[in-house]
Amino acid sequence: MSDIPRRAVVRTARLATLPLGYAGRATLGVGRRLGGRPAEVVATELQQRTAEQVFRVLGELKGGAMKLGQMLSVFEAALPDEVAGPYRAALTKLQEAAPPLPAATIHKVLAAELGPDWRGLFASFDDEPAAAASIGQVHRAVWSDGRPVAVKVQYPGAGPALLSDLTQLGRAARLFGVLAPGLDVKPLIEELRARVAEELDYRLEASWQRAFAEAYQGDPDIAIPWPLAASDHVLVAEWLDGVPLADIIADGDQDQRDRAGLLLCRFLYSCPARAGLLHADPHPGNFRLLADGRLGVLDFGAVQRLPDGLPEVMGRLTRLALDVRRTATATAAAAAGSKGTGTKDSGVNGATALADEDAAAQVVEGLRREGFIRPGVTVDAEELLEHLGPLLDALVEEEFTFSRQWLREQALRLADWRSPAAQVSRQLNLPPSYLLIHRVTMSGIGLLCQLGATTSLRTEMERWQPGFAQPGTAAARHAARANRPGRPLPTLAVAPGGDATRTPADPVLFGPPPSRRARAPRAPRPPRQRGGEHPMDKPEP
Repeated sequence: MSDIPRRAVVRTARLATLPLGYAGRATLGVGRRLGGRPAEVVATELQQRTAEQVFRVLGELKGGAMKLGQMLSVFEAALPDEVAGPYRAALTKLQEAAPPLPAATIHKVLAAELGPDWRGLFASFDDEPAAAASIGQVHRAVWSDGRPVAVKVQYPGAGPALLSDLTQLGRAARLFGVLAPGLDVKPLIEELRARVAEELDYRLEASWQRAFAEAYQGDPDIAIPWPLAASDHVLVAEWLDGVPLADIIADGDQDQRDRAGLLLCRFLYSCPARAGLLHADPHPGNFRLLADGRLGVLDFGAVQRLPDGLPEVMGRLTRLALDVRRTATATAAAAAGSKGTGTKDSGVNGATALADEDAAAQVVEGLRREGFIRPGVTVDAEELLEHLGPLLDALVEEEFTFSRQWLREQALRLADWRSPAAQVSRQLNLPPSYLLIHRVTMSGIGLLCQLGATTSLRTEMERWQPGFAQPGTAAARHAARANRPGRPLPTLAVAPGGDATRTPADPVLFGPPPSRRARAPRAPRPPRQRGGEHPMDKPEP
């Protein structure tokens, strides 16, 4: 394919084949079941064929279709083994490769965006794309000062195509339930529509990227490529060589998986504290494991502003729920150990039960105040904590092994509408202010399960999530210092909303990155992988 399909009628027709194709396969499936084939076998075949058609069409269309496919990619770990293989292969193609635009088209975009003498900015430029993404493709080049750079060029017509795709995908949202039972993609599609303007503005993206790069300048664990120039539809940044996370998921050894998982947790929980911003598009195509062990992070088109850091109330409520879960786990273990001994419940156990009931009630009321429980809806505290239990189990121990099997079990709990977990889930609400935080959290867990990583999510949360660590501890002091309410966001070259009067051929030049310098006293250093004292745990002078 030599060009991105832009005409609405062409794109709409291709997306329309998705529900029509599914309807035909479903009808055929009914016939096969009537013919005596097991329902499970027919359902699996339906999943496989639906996945093949969905991601073939999404990959060809790019735009919003491919963007949604990338967002869904982190949930493939929840699929059965017989479906996950072809599903994973199709998603990898979405993340790292798509039909490229011809060189002549790219040259026209560069001339329009950077000026007719755009070649003077580069010592060399490779016409063959190195990678393709949802709304643009990346070319490798050498900047005029000799630095290797990545040049991201937005597809012509990507804006209208993006909106058209998302409208059509909203009408076919039910189809995705066949691929991942229990997954509701409508909120994801609505979120993408709401953020279209920011996703399409490469100058704004470069400003976000610069803010992240400044926050992690000289960091031993996280690498952010410095942006060098940007226009509305072209972004030039330093090139990062490394192993794509998708390759580690497919073939990485356990050390690579654990290292990538640790640094992924560290980055996602630390960036609101260190940059006042949340990277809101965590999928395998946006991360690299570098040769020096750092995690390289790419693509800053989707960012949430969090000037106060992560919400303290969510850390506090999670800690309360975790305390109840720990007690329940310990009580169950003690009961199993004393079974048959005739030991009776003590007053201490009774007091503990009352304390747990009080903590559970606080969790329910806290979630209600934050808007997670709709007014007038009654939620049983015990059932709510049971609903959250498996996710809390990942925080009970200092280290937890995330796996595809574990994620499948959670998906099945929520997919069965008769289960208590599914019934509680239907009573909950996701407030708009938490939409991106929730998606990033769930996507991060999906990535950890794809990696099969053993890591300490709890330690990273204690050090970066306000309110989560026990009050008075070193970790709690670290999180409080890291997340300072009311601080200003980093200065942006382009403010959100942009300047409508700027000309396309007037790119923003960011200049070289600042030299390595001593970190400001407030900026926390990355915590160590294992337990023990951390430099930031010491009292401030």
